[in-house]
Amino acid sequence: MANIADKLNVHLADWNILYTKLHHYHWYVTGPHFLALHAKFEELYDFAAESLDDVAERILAIGGKPISSLKQYLSQGTLAEAGNETTDTQMLQAVINDFRKLADSMRQTAKQADESGDAVTSDFLNGLVEKLQKQIWILSATAKGLPVGV
Repeated sequence: MANIADKLNVHLADWNILYTKLHHYHWYVTGPHFLALHAKFEELYDFAAESLDDVAERILAIGGKPISSLKQYLSQGTLAEAGNETTDTQMLQAVINDFRKLADSMRQTAKQADESGDAVTSDFLNGLVEKLQKQIWILSATAKGLPVGV
């Protein structure tokens, strides 16, 4: 279980990085789609907050210790902090890319958990992957309606 807890800590770090990045986008999005995207980014950082708490609690439930400092999140996470994304399209694409990366990583951990006999952690992660896939679809459909490079 220690190996699974370590992998869950990477996911915990990524959810925390996403939480901060989504706040950044919520505060800095501008343009004609401001109202919709400002609200959407708030919805997504609430989703990230709930998910990171659930991941931390799962780590505790299997006997692990969740990481809990910004330094640990940045050193163990695989996602990058918000960069130079200034347009709504760039912000959406960054979130889509991060959600895809996180979903792929969690899918791999779910498979490992299942193979090690931890079906509960596998089911938990697959549930999060399902939620991420839905958001990827919604955000991708939204991004297609936005002008590129604006």
